[in-house]
Amino acid sequence: MAITEIEALVKQCYSTWSENYYDDYYGQRASYPPVHRELIKRVLLENRIGNVLDAGCGPASFLRELAREKIELFGFDLTPEMVEEGQRIFQRLGITKDHIWEGSVLNPDSFRSPVDQPTEGFDSAICVGVLPHVPASVDVQVIENLRNSVKDGGIVMLEARNQLFALFSSNRYSHDFIRDELVRAGQLRHAANGEADALDRSLTEFQERFRMDLPPIRRGKKDEPGYDEVLSRTHNPLLLKDQFAAAGFRDVQVLFYHFHCLPPMFEQAMPESFRRLSLAMENPHDWRGHFMASAFFVIGRRA
Repeated sequence: MAITEIEALVKQCYSTWSENYYDDYYGQRASYPPVHRELIKRVLLENRIGNVLDAGCGPASFLRELAREKIELFGFDLTPEMVEEGQRIFQRLGITKDHIWEGSVLNPDSFRSPVDQPTEGFDSAICVGVLPHVPASVDVQVIENLRNSVKDGGIVMLEARNQLFALFSSNRYSHDFIRDELVRAGQLRHAANGEADALDRSLTEFQERFRMDLPPIRRGKKDEPGYDEVLSRTHNPLLLKDQFAAAGFRDVQVLFYHFHCLPPMFEQAMPESFRRLSLAMENPHDWRGHFMASAFFVIGRRA
């Protein structure tokens, strides 16, 4: 599928989310507390940044959390409805609405503000919830666009869904990751020669070890495609960290969040304890995050 088609579907997916997105993912209705909010804020404040660009800002979901800080706020988003809601929020907070605009992380020009552009680049740039929706072929392009948007020594924080979490979740993601990334069944089948039928039987038996019905497919609210019906990839934190280093970042590190005390399928059996025990695990530096956290940030400083 062409990139233009992918972006059109993503726009359509998010077109009905603008008014409820903040409440659903940052507010009281959130299925899991937005622990990443405090993680981002802590990194930005510790580095004493004066301005920040949020690439894929949605309805100013995170930027509104910084409104009380002495930080100049900028953001852009792919979906017009998200941009309109973000501008409304900015106006309510006394921030010029021109600091939020429509753009794509694949377009270098989108990383420039139409007004008040910092001459040397932004102090920092963050990108949350966007990378899953871009093809693997342009991951490096997104990383380079983020790098080029900040000044020398500027901080970039890029969020991704954790592919290695599949080794813990015991569901269809686990099966697909092991089959495609570890076992590489296609290569095995090519080399099986006279035992191809036995290999297929083995792969079928292997699949039966997983809950292939989980997690449920997330579909759209109305006629739009849902999250799992558009491109929604996961990323290997080890490889994404290497891509950051190759793009010219220094002090690169991985910070994990949204930990799970058990595979997600067991949450319904013990909802209160599951959330309490999972929240108690939240430590972005815990090595178990490679497998027990469903999301992570790669952070680097432009060299």
